[in-house]
Amino acid sequence: MPKMKTNKAAARRFKITGTGKILRRQAGKRHLNEWMKANKKRSLRGYAAVHPDVEQHVLEMFPYRKYVR
Repeated sequence: MPKMKTNKAAARRFKITGTGKILRRQAGKRHLNEWMKANKKRSLRGYAAVHPDVEQHVLEMFPYRKYVR
């Protein structure tokens, strides 16, 4: 049986933490942000957790993840 492949698009978009949480980047900060208020840009920094409804779908793209929920 051949090896299963990780979905590379998902690997670039999501990060799985040591405890098994799935993180994503905040939406809305890629372009057109020179007109944005500084507070808005600051609030879009960092990562946010993936919504629980989508979590299982994202985890299917990582066959070799360390933690299985």
